[in-house]
Amino acid sequence: MCSKKDILALMIIAEVCCEDEAESKTRKPRKWVKDWFLEKERFSNEKLVRHLKGSEPIDYKNYLRMTCATFDELLYKVAPFITKQDTLMRDAISAETRLNITLRYLAKGNDFEDLKFFYAVSPQAIGKIVIETCQAIIHVLQGCIKLPKTPDEWRKEAELFEQVSGFPNCIGAIDGKHVEIKKPAHSGSFYFNYKKTFSIVLMAVVNANLEFLMVDVGQNGRVSDGGVFSNTTFAKLSSEGNLQIPQSRVVVLGEESLPYVFVADDAFALTKNILKDII
Repeated sequence: MCSKKDILALMIIAEVCCEDEAESKTRKPRKWVKDWFLEKERFSNEKLVRHLKGSEPIDYKNYLRMTCATFDELLYKVAPFITKQDTLMRDAISAETRLNITLRYLAKGNDFEDLKFFYAVSPQAIGKIVIETCQAIIHVLQGCIKLPKTPDEWRKEAELFEQVSGFPNCIGAIDGKHVEIKKPAHSGSFYFNYKKTFSIVLMAVVNANLEFLMVDVGQNGRVSDGGVFSNTTFAKLSSEGNLQIPQSRVVVLGEESLPYVFVADDAFALTKNILKDII
């Protein structure tokens, strides 16, 4: 037999259930998507981007950090991997818009909530778009960065440097870039750098045309540029003499032969093939 307390508890539960049912009947159903997201052509800045692309190439490059021609070439490569099918409920976000969103994010670091107002796309969708598009970019461009493999290929890089800068026997420039990140959970000071931010380090070698010859990314920001470089496959190949760098050559007739070198700043150790303090 139920006690008075049990009966009272059941009455209270029944009353709450009735109130919840009445409220659910009067509550307006939540929209599955905001109205202005459905009118991207009207509310997003895609018209502006198209105008810049067609009439203002300098502003367009400032916006996405690449030329119109480079964008079109990249879009052609990644479109098959990021194009989605329209549904009965809505039109899919185009491959061009997906690439625009991703490049803007990479160029400026805008958070997804901010990008929402640029493209009339929800932050949740933007998060997925950026990841999928970056994966597609890596897939289609992974073979584009090629380190010279023969002495003749290195000599061509040296000739290019001399034509551009007048500096003989230079075959590349080395430097690192801290990419600021949100501190990973339970990481302590592992990613904390000298700029007092959290970062991972992108280490690269570029040629006279500012084209990447080598890229290594992922080392924690606490490590110096020189320390990051020493842990790269490139540095190990260099120290072991396996980069296929040409033998020293005479630059000025009658003078001693000079080695082929990479230029770097004070963060890097001076070696036979790394020259610093000249930039």
